[in-house]
Amino acid sequence: MGIAKKNQSLQDWITQQWVILFGQKIDTLKYEWLLGPFGGINGIGLKYIKELAHNENLLIDSQGKDKGLLDSIGHLGLSEHDLKKLSPDVIDFYENTSNYDLVLKAKWNPIFKVFGLLVKIIFSNRIEQLNVPIKDLEGSMGLTNQIIKLVDSQTNKVKRTVWLRTFKSTGKVVYSGVYGTCVLPNGPTCIKAVFPLPNGNATVILAPRVGQNGELILDSSGQKIGDSGFYFLLMDSKSEIWTKFIRSFRDTLVVGSENGRITATQTLTLWNLRVLRFEYGIRKMV
Repeated sequence: MGIAKKNQSLQDWITQQWVILFGQKIDTLKYEWLLGPFGGINGIGLKYIKELAHNENLLIDSQGKDKGLLDSIGHLGLSEHDLKKLSPDVIDFYENTSNYDLVLKAKWNPIFKVFGLLVKIIFSNRIEQLNVPIKDLEGSMGLTNQIIKLVDSQTNKVKRTVWLRTFKSTGKVVYSGVYGTCVLPNGPTCIKAVFPLPNGNATVILAPRVGQNGELILDSSGQKIGDSGFYFLLMDSKSEIWTKFIRSFRDTLVVGSENGRITATQTLTLWNLRVLRFEYGIRKMV
């Protein structure tokens, strides 16, 4: 059995050892579709982006507009019929994400608020990641919205796309994730969002489809490893890689447009119970 690395906080060691006990060791060659950047033990936040660029010998391009989570919506592998049906506003948001302003509302299921508070106290404030608001946000809170590209200095090709979102009022990191696409073993192309954690990451793989009104629906409701879904990954003390697929946790994101106004609703569920709902207002900056 693997052992988590020792030189880190006790709470991180315990959670990593849980992944080892209840997860499985993976062959990185066979699971390349699942792999993504791991975090260090000194927090994530802004400094992690610089560390990632340094470790992978990449240049940081954080300037300007017209930077998207996807270089092209075509990378999602949607059918020609679905691409024609997909809202042009939604396409523009994904291809030019940095050109938009974001506001956030949050609504908790009261049953899970204590769980959210514990995560915030034990992990979020310390590692500068996943600072989800605990109080319901009936009024909107503004978010910064920065797309940072990490570029190969030799080829000038983008190797990593980081989406950094912080609360404008406090500067706390809500999400710092590395975004891209992956092709699952059973065929479909999905969006992959990697949130670095100490000696590992939380990875959400979202399968895309297009709704009746041209909205993009991203869903992580797979049943097993190799499907869309929520994964923990970590590196143990012998540099072996482990993963735990959390089947009971699901993330559904619906991004749509009506009369030129883009909105997004993200619903997190656990054991088919709603944990938290985010509502995003998305407005293109002039």
